[in-house]
Order: sequence, then C-alpha cells, then structure tokens
Amino acid sequence: MSPTHPLFLLLQTLVITTTTTTTTTLALASSSSTPTPTPTPWPPQFHALLFMNYSGKLSMIDLWYDWPNGRNFNIIQEQLGGPPLRDLEWNNGTSFFYTLSPPLSCRSAQLDVGILRPDWLAGADYLGTRSVDGFLCNVWTKADGFITYFEDVLTTAPSTGSSTQVDKLT
Repeated sequence: MSPTHPLFLLLQTLVITTTTTTTTTLALASSSSTPTPTPTPWPPQFHALLFMNYSGKLSMIDLWYDWPNGRNFNIIQEQLGGPPLRDLEWNNGTSFFYTLSPPLSCRSAQLDVGILRPDWLAGADYLGTRSVDGFLCNVWTKADGFITYFEDVLTTAPSTGSSTQVDKLT
C-alpha cells in the first residue's frame, strides 16, 4: 500500500491517535486535505529525446533547452526519412529552420512568443491523475484546454503532453 493511499493515511492516523493527542490533530488535518500538486518547473538547461506523433507521422526530436542563453534547439528526424531539420528558436520569437544535407533549405520565422519559461505551467489547472504507459501521472491543462501536460507522480519528470482534452482521469 502506497504512503499516499487513503487507507494507509487512515491507518497512520489511527496509530498516531493512540500515542499522543497533539500529533493526532496534525495527522487528521494532513490526511483530510491533501494539497493540490503543482507542476515542477523545468531545469534552466536540459536535453531531451522526444517522440512526436503528428496524426500518424512519427518524428524523433533531439531537444536542447537553454533558458539562461535564451535559446531552444531541435533536431527533427522524420520516421520515413528525409534530411534532419534543425530548428533554432530564440527568446525574442525568432526561429531558423534549416537542413545541412541535400536538399538544402533555410528559412526563418518571427513568432509572437519566444521559448517557454521554466515555470511556463504556473497557473495551470490541475485535472487529477491518469495512468499513461504504466506511469501514474499528475495532469494539468492550460490555455483553455489547448495544452495538456503529464508529469510522473514519483519522479516529477515530464511524461507526455498533447494539445487535446484529457479523458478518464482518476
């Protein structure tokens, strides 16, 4: 039984009740109102390997996030081939997309926003927990349900994300 399971908390409270009255009050207060989890801010710099499914089109993305230097770099490899696409994003909203092998390409874009802040999930709405690929995850939504973010309950590592509504929350 997990230390956060309601029955475990009740048993823990009963054991504490037999020892001291002062501790009983604290245990009852903590077991009756579990605080709502908050998303863990991202570290200022990290590397991640992502697998993205865009309506059946699978891509592998090497992502380097670098908040202190105001940049985010992605190497995007499509499952069915083609040269890897490099995507360099800056904090001022400027992005450069290019390839280093034929067919060579290069273009830029100016977006309204820069890279995500480490605390970009601040103010997100907590939806509960959901099991995803065998991992119990806390789930939040932001931007009127456009973004759904999953974080592993035990490790607080990002688990998965989507831009669709979540169903079957526990």
